[in-house]
Amino acid sequence: MATPIHNPSCQNCKDRFSSIFCKADQCNLDLLSEAKVCSVYKKGQVIFHEGAYPFGVYCINDGKIKLSHSGDDGREQIVRLVKAGDIMGYKALLSNERYTATATALEDSSICFVPKDLFLNILQKDASLSFEMMRILSSELRKAELKITHLAQKPVRERLAETLLFIKETYGLEADGHTLSVRLSREEIANLVGTATESAIRLLSEFKKDGMIELEGKKIRLLDMPEIIRTANLQE
Repeated sequence: MATPIHNPSCQNCKDRFSSIFCKADQCNLDLLSEAKVCSVYKKGQVIFHEGAYPFGVYCINDGKIKLSHSGDDGREQIVRLVKAGDIMGYKALLSNERYTATATALEDSSICFVPKDLFLNILQKDASLSFEMMRILSSELRKAELKITHLAQKPVRERLAETLLFIKETYGLEADGHTLSVRLSREEIANLVGTATESAIRLLSEFKKDGMIELEGKKIRLLDMPEIIRTANLQE
C-alpha cells in the first residue's frame, strides 16, 4: 500500500515546467494542487494494474516507473518508461477503457493522483492544456509506430544499442557522466529491446568486449558513445 505524504504545491513543483501541467492556467493549477493526493511508492510496488478501470491520472513528482503489458504467454513486455514530470493513465481515462498496462515503481517514487472528474473538467475548459495533451498523445503514437518499424526491420544488435541510448535520454547519467541513472534487470532490458533474455545477456557481453560499455551488476556504464550511436544505426 502506498504511503501518503504532504501534497507538494503544483505551483512550486520542481517538475512543473517539464510536465503537461506547465500549460495549465493558474486558476486550474490551484484546483489541481488542492484536489490531488500524493503518495510514496516503494521500489517494486504496483501503482495500478492492467485490466483495472482508471479513476484519475498519475503525475510523477519524483522517481522512475515502468509500464508493462502481459503477453498471451504471460511474459512481461515493457511498453514505456516514465520519469519525473510525466503523467500516466491518461489514455485509458480519455478512452474510458481499462488500463492496458501495469505501472510498477523501478525505485522509491513520489506520485500525485488527480481525480478523473477534475482532470476531465479542466481539460475541457483549458485550451492550452488540451493542446498539450494532444501533443503528448501524438508523440506517443509516433514513438509506438517507430518502435514497431524497428522491431520488424532492425537487427537485435542495433536495437540494443538504440535501447541504451533511449534509457540514457529518458533517465540521464549519474555524476560520473557514464553510468545510466537507473537499475534494470537483464530481463527488463530484453523486454525493451524485444528479444529473449539470453540474447540480451549475450549482446551486452559482446558490447562489453568491444569496449562500448562496462557492466557491474545492474549498473551499465556507456564508455564509447560514438560507437554505440554508430551501432544503433539511427536515421534522421
